[in-house]
Amino acid sequence: MTDRRLWSYKEIAAHIGVQTDTVRTYRKHGMLPAPDLTENGKPYWFADTIRTWVAERPGNRSRRDQRG
Repeated sequence: MTDRRLWSYKEIAAHIGVQTDTVRTYRKHGMLPAPDLTENGKPYWFADTIRTWVAERPGNRSRRDQRG
């Protein structure tokens, strides 16, 4: 099932556990995918877009990949 809910900086920040300004900085430095929608000058991303980005981020390793 596809999750087409739109997330703002606030929802993205909550999802990845950082401050909203950190997400804005990610976008400024090209570390965030392009917005799926811009409305009244504000960017929004589909939840699935962000989940895919999180899964593919450098340094992101699932528990099964961690050795210890």
